[in-house]
Amino acid sequence: MKRLILFSLIFLAVTGFVLAPFFNDKDWPEYNGDGERSHYTTLNQINKENVVQLKVAWTYASGGADTLRNRSQMQCNPIVIDGVLYGVAASIQAFAIDAATGKGIWKSDLPDVSGTLSRGVTYWANGDDKRIFFGTANWLYALNAQTGKLIASFGDKGKIDLKAGIDRPGADDFISSNTPNTIYKNLIIVGGRVSENETALLGDVRAYDTVTGRLVWTFHTIPEKGAFGSETWLAQPARQKFGGANAWAGMAIDRKRGIVYIPTGSAAFDFWGGNRPGDNLFANCLIALDAATGKRLWHFQLVHHDIWDRDPPAPPNLVTLNIDGKQIDAVVQITKQGYIFVFDRVTGKPLFPIKETAFRMDAMEGEKPSKTQPIPTLPLPFTRQTFLANDFNSFVSDRDSLEGVLKKARTGSAYIPITNDMTVFYPGTDGGAQWGGAATDNEGIMYIPAKEIPVYTTLKRKEVLHDKAVNGSKLYQLNCAACHGADKTGNHDGSYPSLANVEKRLSSEQIHGILQKGKGMMPSFSHISEAEKNVIIDFLLNKNADKKIISTNNGTAPYHNTGYNRWYDKNGYPVSQPPWGTLTAVDLNTGQRRWQVPLGEYKALTEKGIPPTGTDNYGGPLVTASGLIFIAASRDEKIRAFDKATGKILWTADLPAAGYASASAYSVKGKQFIVIACGGGKLNTKSGDKYVAFALP
Repeated sequence: MKRLILFSLIFLAVTGFVLAPFFNDKDWPEYNGDGERSHYTTLNQINKENVVQLKVAWTYASGGADTLRNRSQMQCNPIVIDGVLYGVAASIQAFAIDAATGKGIWKSDLPDVSGTLSRGVTYWANGDDKRIFFGTANWLYALNAQTGKLIASFGDKGKIDLKAGIDRPGADDFISSNTPNTIYKNLIIVGGRVSENETALLGDVRAYDTVTGRLVWTFHTIPEKGAFGSETWLAQPARQKFGGANAWAGMAIDRKRGIVYIPTGSAAFDFWGGNRPGDNLFANCLIALDAATGKRLWHFQLVHHDIWDRDPPAPPNLVTLNIDGKQIDAVVQITKQGYIFVFDRVTGKPLFPIKETAFRMDAMEGEKPSKTQPIPTLPLPFTRQTFLANDFNSFVSDRDSLEGVLKKARTGSAYIPITNDMTVFYPGTDGGAQWGGAATDNEGIMYIPAKEIPVYTTLKRKEVLHDKAVNGSKLYQLNCAACHGADKTGNHDGSYPSLANVEKRLSSEQIHGILQKGKGMMPSFSHISEAEKNVIIDFLLNKNADKKIISTNNGTAPYHNTGYNRWYDKNGYPVSQPPWGTLTAVDLNTGQRRWQVPLGEYKALTEKGIPPTGTDNYGGPLVTASGLIFIAASRDEKIRAFDKATGKILWTADLPAAGYASASAYSVKGKQFIVIACGGGKLNTKSGDKYVAFALP
């Protein structure tokens, strides 16, 4: 052994390479790096001094980008196991490639990948039995990790139908487990995305046997009548009447203690809850469950009776803190509103005081908002909380007219009930924090990407259509206009595409398929009748404009919202004072902010001498033991490395398309790589299909 060590040292001195016996290769084995969802790597080969030398090591074209309409995306945080990288293509197929070279190994050929996007895959192994779990459409697939083939002994010939067991009267078909699920021993704990309207399926959390696919336990996020929490639903039987409260954002797990931590979504319909009075447990909660049994250990409701779509957007982070000289294992949940909630991981006790705070109560007829909402006193918010006239940016167009609009709007605080007057959300409806989540390091510092762009909406009373003769225009306004616009032109930033001239892009059959199964951010509209679908399709294709049918589906909520309208000026810039996108470091030990810097820039503005403003962003950070933060996320199609101590930018590289995803770090044969999925397709940016890996020369 001594001779081998001596030879290796001589070899290293002569060649600069380390021999295989001394490789300490590091995987990125699960979503966001580990069960703690820390986004953290102990690798330190790439550091503050040499990061400027990073070059593209390899590029993998995954296939399936929509380069015609730029509607495809890749939000995947790839995992790396034993030198193999597993990810999801722009075509929503799973793949495996050589993590050192980007050379393809296999790619799945699954028949039904419609309905939503994917943020990655989940790995499980027991000896030679190595599996990739992949959720798309209403299926959870089990694939052989070495071949990509379905494992026929799992579930129904390799897949589980996630709709089974969560249906209820009047619900649609939309369910998709698009965020990687969580492994505990021989269980895969599964959440999923459901629609956000009144036809949503139930949001139950379930655990399946990783070998057989057998259902092992279920946690009812909307309780059965008489069960704990059912008293917070005054309209019973709640599980037959309402849906949502689903675990769409991902989970964290303390495998040593056997506890899984689950943030849950809003009860549906998101923006009016007069038909579901009460606090509505377990919607908008952070829940700690026994991972083996699904038994509730503790919970905390982050928003009572949510009527703002303010559900937690990302998995929690597990971190050990030093508070007043005491080491405490904590679980930390960031929110769209810009708040940070910190709890003792075992007891659920808040580690900083949380104050039940009164907000406005004036709401639409029939609505009964909660009298208070929980607001953390610490840590300090990582976004601004109010939008008033002096918060318009200094170069905004048509300032006088915008101020006139704002005077008539409902604004100035969080948790203002939406009415038929314009109501402003600040930060916007999808953050603040977004699904990319936050990173934490071993010192208890959290690094949070966020956005601060005002969004506005209103509630409008639905016209009662039941048993009335209606045309396609009327059905479009009821079912589609909130996202795609009353005039079919979509919204300003391209999150919801224009349907004008859709007949030039899609056939009647293609539109029918999207209405039935959903696509991307759009849920299924399987709950409306075939006749109603056909009349809407004719309207979109400018055919049979006078045709009417008798509508039989009017729902129970008397209102609909008028969209998720990001507030931009006529030049296409957010109306608020920059920064519009930020990266913030928060010391979780004290609750104080360390620093905040803009994330992203508009080149046209910086060329005019305006300091970087930050941009809207989607995706998470990667933090390294060597003191770096890597993040793409911004709409300017770049990836950056920041000094984690100061927030200073140390390195920037152009990407082939915007990286609306979270980067991964790993090493193979002693070489460290940083990899990011470059899918674009959001915020009016071009779509792409490439994964790009960076390394030192």
